[in-house]
Amino acid sequence: MTEYGRGQGSEPWHPDDPLYGDGGWGGQQGRQAAQPPYDGQAQQYPQQPQTQQQYGDWGTGDQGGYGDQSYPQYDQYGQQYASQQPQQPHHQSQQPHHQQQYPQHQQQPQQQYDQNGWPTGSYPQDPYAGGPADPYAQQPTAPYGGEQSDYYGTPEAYPPPEPPGRRRAEPEPEPRTDWDPGPDQGEHAFFAGGDGDDDGRDDEPEDRRGRGDRRGGKERRGGKEKKRRSGLACLVVVVVFGGGLAGVSYFGYQFYQDRFGSAPDFAGSGNGEQVTVTIPKGSGGYAIGQELKKMGVVKSVDAFVAAQAANPDGKSIQDGVYTMQKEMSAASAVELMLSPTSRNNLIIAEGKRNGAVYELIDARLEVKKGTTAKVAQTKWKTLGLPEWAMNHPDVKDPLEGFLFPSSYAVAKGQTPEDVLKQMVARATEKYESLDFEAKSESLGLDGPWELVTVASLVQAEGKTHDDFRKMSEVVYNRLKPTNTETYQLLQFDSTFNYLKGESNIDIAESEIKSNKDPYNTYTNKGLPPGPIGNPGDEALQAALKPTADGWIYFVATDGVNKTEFAKTHDDFLKLKDKFNDR
Repeated sequence: MTEYGRGQGSEPWHPDDPLYGDGGWGGQQGRQAAQPPYDGQAQQYPQQPQTQQQYGDWGTGDQGGYGDQSYPQYDQYGQQYASQQPQQPHHQSQQPHHQQQYPQHQQQPQQQYDQNGWPTGSYPQDPYAGGPADPYAQQPTAPYGGEQSDYYGTPEAYPPPEPPGRRRAEPEPEPRTDWDPGPDQGEHAFFAGGDGDDDGRDDEPEDRRGRGDRRGGKERRGGKEKKRRSGLACLVVVVVFGGGLAGVSYFGYQFYQDRFGSAPDFAGSGNGEQVTVTIPKGSGGYAIGQELKKMGVVKSVDAFVAAQAANPDGKSIQDGVYTMQKEMSAASAVELMLSPTSRNNLIIAEGKRNGAVYELIDARLEVKKGTTAKVAQTKWKTLGLPEWAMNHPDVKDPLEGFLFPSSYAVAKGQTPEDVLKQMVARATEKYESLDFEAKSESLGLDGPWELVTVASLVQAEGKTHDDFRKMSEVVYNRLKPTNTETYQLLQFDSTFNYLKGESNIDIAESEIKSNKDPYNTYTNKGLPPGPIGNPGDEALQAALKPTADGWIYFVATDGVNKTEFAKTHDDFLKLKDKFNDR
């Protein structure tokens, strides 16, 4: 489709075409009906290779001739006003492609034009122009007959259209980037700090806004203040996303280290600073590692657990108090805990009486001598004794037999009450595990309290572990109502030494027979009021499973470690002579 018609090639619109009426640019080009012919001859332009049309060639700037013609009025959009004078229809005859002729209606003087098609001569005088005496003659007349004001004369108007030959290329739009376009480029209210009162036009394309909007954008958005808001908003976004990325990276690294990385560990065997670490009973690898890390011995629990698993004897680490050094490697800590030199526990030996245990506790806690004994005497009911161990008459120490022989974590800073509770709990747990309440009745005893007392006698009189079961049978045989050898008298030196607080093997017979204390088994039938010491595990087992060989007498023939047994009184006298001859 050509610029001036709907047909192919350079053929112009036909006058009968309903769309006929193109007025050229800005109404300055006349209509064909008012165009005078050129003496009935075809107008030729030799310098142009193509045939000249009535409307000229827009591509070269050539313009058809102008005669005495009226100028139609157009609005700013190029539409002809209705007040324009009607045009005279005419017909065109098509000639060959190289030439066009126009019918002659009226002879008019020929007008001269320059190279670009603009008239070079003078225009005909306006017949309606006012004379010198006309008061309105000096008034400026509206262009093109005064019908309308010039719409191109205001500063806000677009420049009038120029001929094709004088048109300049449209300037290329400036490239737009994503970085801080500035308030004039229509940035969003969030980044510009806007308050949303832009008449809802922030999203309107820029080419559809008025020039005033584009020029006034900076003032509406607050200028530099809005730019500062934009920078602050960007900074907030960067901080939020940067902080999120840093957090994800940190936790991701920690997750990787926990699952696949090596556990943190110190190097070497310590920095020389000693600390005391208490390992509770029943602690496994992780519990031990936590105590060591808390005291600054190892750097991580996982490192200690790994070192313990790598050591063949690692699982044999027991509860207790250990003297360690700070900042030790996990492997060094395991090796030191397996060495006897690191153990700093309070050891309660089998058969130890409570009086001796109280003194050991005072020394370990670095308290005044007698402090623990006083606590045991005044607070024994609150230390965790079982119900069957309460309220027995003539008992010298209710806690006797309940400070179970074992290794205890005792260190300065603890209280005597805490240590005693720990020991009583250990003994109670042991007795319950051996089912003392049920088995005491089957052995002919009056409850577990008497069973603990038997075990304490076995522990006190037996010299070796091989003696325990025989000693247990001696106790049970002498307690029998059918005993005609001793008539239910135990006659144990250990019970007399207990009431005296001594450990003598040479006791005068007169002294023994004169003492009527309930703990004196030479003068009192049956068992003493309570245990006379703290029996160990083997003595407890022997009290539950005595021999059945008929033993009823025994004598420590060497006075130290060797104990010999007899079934009759005569054999007993022989053993007694052996003891006297030592």
